[in-house]
Amino acid sequence: MPSLAPAPDLIARFRRDLEALEGTLPERLGLAVSGGPDSLALLLLAAAALPGRVAAATVDHGLRPESALEALHVEHICDRLGCPHSILNVEVPEGRAGLQAEARRARYAALARWAADEGIVHLATAHHADDQAETLLMRLQRGSGIAGLSGIRPLRRDGDLTIVRPLLSWSKAELVHIVGDAAIEPADDPSNRDTRFDRAALRAFLARNPQLDPKRLARTAEAAREADEALAWAADQLAEDRITCQGGEWRIDPAGLPRAFRRRLLSRAIAEIRREHGLEPPWTGGEDVDGLLSALDEGGAGTLAGIMGRGGAVWHLRAAPPRRPVRS
Repeated sequence: MPSLAPAPDLIARFRRDLEALEGTLPERLGLAVSGGPDSLALLLLAAAALPGRVAAATVDHGLRPESALEALHVEHICDRLGCPHSILNVEVPEGRAGLQAEARRARYAALARWAADEGIVHLATAHHADDQAETLLMRLQRGSGIAGLSGIRPLRRDGDLTIVRPLLSWSKAELVHIVGDAAIEPADDPSNRDTRFDRAALRAFLARNPQLDPKRLARTAEAAREADEALAWAADQLAEDRITCQGGEWRIDPAGLPRAFRRRLLSRAIAEIRREHGLEPPWTGGEDVDGLLSALDEGGAGTLAGIMGRGGAVWHLRAAPPRRPVRS
C-alpha cells in the first residue's frame, strides 16, 4: 500500500505557507475535508506537517446520493492517518442566494459549531490558486473595486475562529498529483462542472484558455489585496482626524481626499453609526456606497443602509428615523 505522506519538500513547503499566515504554526488545526482532491491533499499535507495536531470534519449537505459514502471514505482515510474525524450532517434551506450560496452558508455554520465544540480556533480550507483565479474573474465581471479584486483572503477572523487558506499559492494540478501519488480516489461532484453556476462556467473558460495562468491571476489578486490593506491602513490614520461625532451626528471632512479615501471614510462612518444604534446586519460596505458618495460630493443628500447623509464642505451623517407603519 503506497504511503499517504507527500514528498518531504512538499510537506516543508506547506509548513512554510501555513506558518507565514500568522508568523507561527497553530497548536491545533481543524480541516474542512469534503473528499475532493483539493481537500484530500490538504488533509495529507497537514497530517504530515503537524502530526497529532490536526482534526478533520466533513460536511454532508445531503444534496447527492453519494455524499454519505464520500464522507465515510474521508473517515477511512483519516483512520489510516490517525486523524480524528467528524461527519456533520446539515440541511440546506431554500433561499434567495441560490443553492451553492446557501450550501456554503450552512457548511461554514456547521464547521464553526464543530470547531467551537472541539476547542479548535484555526480552521483550514483547501482553496487554491485556481479557485483564486476564478474568484478574480467573477469579481471582474461584476465590476468590483480593489477590495473585491483581492479575491479569497488567506486569513479571515470569524468571531473566535480564524479561517486559514494555506494552499492559495498551490495549483489544483499540484494537489491532484499529491492525491494520485497516495493512490487515493477522490470524490467527484458533478456540480463542479455544471456551467449553470458562475464559478463552474469560469472554470471551463480557464480550461479553454490555458494562456490565462491561474497562478499569475492569483498573484494579481494578492497584489490587489496588498494595495487594499495599504489603503485601509491609510484610511485608519485619516479617520482619526477626519471623522468626528457630536450629539448623535457624525461629520466627515472630505477636503482634498481622493475618491478612494472618501469612500472608505464614508463606509467607516456608516458602519460605526449602525453599530452605535444596534442596526443589523453589520455593514460590510460594497459598491452601493458610490451612489451616496456621489450625492455628498455634489452637496446633495441621500440615505443608505438606514443612514442619512448631507453633503457640503463637511458631510453630516446620522441614523435615519424609524419608518412609520403604513396605515391601511
